[in-house]
Amino acid sequence: MISFVGMLIYGYKTFYIETDDVEANDYAYHFALIAEETDNDYWRLVEQGAKKAADEKDIYLEYVAPEKADNGKMLKLLDRMISAKVDGIIIQGIEGERFINLVHKGIERGIPIITTDTDVKNSERKVYVGTNNYYAGKLAGQAIINNTSGEQYVGIVTGRFDAINQQERIDGFKDAVATVDRIHIVDIKESNITEIGASQATYSLLRQYPQVTAVFGTSALDGVGIVNGLQEIAPNKDMYIVGFDILPETLNLIKQGKIDVTIAQYPKEMGYRSVNVMIDLQTQAYLKEQQFTETEIIDKHDLTTTKRFGERK
Repeated sequence: MISFVGMLIYGYKTFYIETDDVEANDYAYHFALIAEETDNDYWRLVEQGAKKAADEKDIYLEYVAPEKADNGKMLKLLDRMISAKVDGIIIQGIEGERFINLVHKGIERGIPIITTDTDVKNSERKVYVGTNNYYAGKLAGQAIINNTSGEQYVGIVTGRFDAINQQERIDGFKDAVATVDRIHIVDIKESNITEIGASQATYSLLRQYPQVTAVFGTSALDGVGIVNGLQEIAPNKDMYIVGFDILPETLNLIKQGKIDVTIAQYPKEMGYRSVNVMIDLQTQAYLKEQQFTETEIIDKHDLTTTKRFGERK
């Protein structure tokens, strides 16, 4: 009994599973959205878009996630949702054989699985819905090329070294600046997808490489953390900062001139389209395998327009 109670407590603290007071079988289908982290602002936007589509189409949508980003715990959730025999699973792609094997297990049991935010092309996932992450990295590189002059020494702050989407953004950035002799990448630091982690990474970059003149943050909370880290170590330093995503705090820092540009992706649209794609997969075996959502560069000028960033298009 003690062991059983301990298991329940441990499971509650490890995972977040959002449930409603209604039974899933009251709905047309039961889908699971497995997010990277419970209360990450970005993933809550994905959830908002997914729930909007689910409400429109009479779908029961279950939002599940580890409390903190952890690939192993996400894989356990994927296995759990397969065992629960849901009608479809939407999940961030995870690098490695375990993910590939679990996707195969789900497909074998007749459960369509699609990836969002991050793709794993060599898995049996049915469709990827989300940003072209390599292209997003190239946009960040082009922003630095087009908006700076003279020698530039760039530090990169990335959410997680083991995240495929972060790797693809870095690859795109590297390829964009590779042919420009005046731009040099000095180092890459990890933020663990937290503001404080990005702040610490920026502080470390500038202590180690005081010649840094530009910083690119590859995940949603990095831009804010970069600004905070810069304030700690070199508040008067002229720095070109490229953020990622369009969280309100990031946009406010662009308005204040503390972040120069951000790479906008549209998480609500990812969630909305993912649910609609999953509905189509209930009756269609094959769809277009990669369905990219919009990606663009946003600067201070764009924020003077009436465009509503992050809304479903």
